[in-house]
Amino acid sequence: MSQPADAAAIAETMYVAHHRWLLVRLRNKLGNNEEAADLVQNTFVQVLTSRELDRIKEPRAYLTTIAQNLLANHFRRQALERAYLEALASLPEAMAPSAETRAIALEALQEVDRLLAGVPRQARQAFLMAQVDGMTHAEIAQALDISIATVKRRILVAAQRCYFADLLD
Repeated sequence: MSQPADAAAIAETMYVAHHRWLLVRLRNKLGNNEEAADLVQNTFVQVLTSRELDRIKEPRAYLTTIAQNLLANHFRRQALERAYLEALASLPEAMAPSAETRAIALEALQEVDRLLAGVPRQARQAFLMAQVDGMTHAEIAQALDISIATVKRRILVAAQRCYFADLLD
């Protein structure tokens, strides 16, 4: 593994050589220079903290992989925010939460989404059906066409991911 000073030098070299290219690439995908710039900076933060910098053979491929993961997370957060705002729009005005409550709830939703990102789809679905929709194990089993024992195992997988996320990341 390289020393911290070496890692910083490698990251700086990559930044100088590929920053502009990555910014243009992300701006074309996002259509927004500010969001693209944020994702480029987040990409290089991950590069700087990587333990594999001294082994990178194809810097653009490496940067592309990191940026694509960040871009997927960005789009998933946007979709989550849109769905949340659409759900709020369907509420009667008297039941609509304050701007502060909306911001807190959206942040919590994004954190849950981040925690469940690595969980298999069916486990994520079962967990959300139980926690968000308040469905029973039997109702989830019927909706997903699986046994109640499988529902319990799937929910456990997702719950463990949420509980142990700090240790896993």
